[in-house]
Amino acid sequence: MTTQQYLVLHLTDADGSPLAEGDDRRMLESWADEGDGAGTLGLGSSVAGRDRAKSVVVRDGRTIVTDGPFPEFKEWFAGYDILEAESIEQAAAYMAKHPTAVAGRVLILPTVSLPWETDD
Repeated sequence: MTTQQYLVLHLTDADGSPLAEGDDRRMLESWADEGDGAGTLGLGSSVAGRDRAKSVVVRDGRTIVTDGPFPEFKEWFAGYDILEAESIEQAAAYMAKHPTAVAGRVLILPTVSLPWETDD
C-alpha cells in the first residue's frame, strides 16, 4: 500500500489533562517504540515558548515584525513531527497515544504538492 506524508502539529492548551513528568516520559517512550508499526517518523522537534516567538507580515510593502506572546492564541504550537502512514486514520490512531493528545491537541495535516511541483 502507498503511504502519505503528514505534518503533525502539537498544540497545548488549558483544556487538556495535566500529565506528571514521569507519565509524560513513559507515554512518549511507548509511543516512539510503537512507531514502526504505525508509520514512519521523520523530522520533528519541540519549539521554544511563545515569549520567544515573532510574527512576520508584509502589508502594503512594509514588513511588520511583532514580538510574542500573542494574546489571540487559544492554543500554543509546541512542536511538530513529519509522519508517513498508509492513511490519516492510521496516523490519528498512532498520534492518539502521544502525550500531547492527552495534555492538549494534535492536528494532522496531509501534505500536498503544489501545482508546479507535479510531473505532468
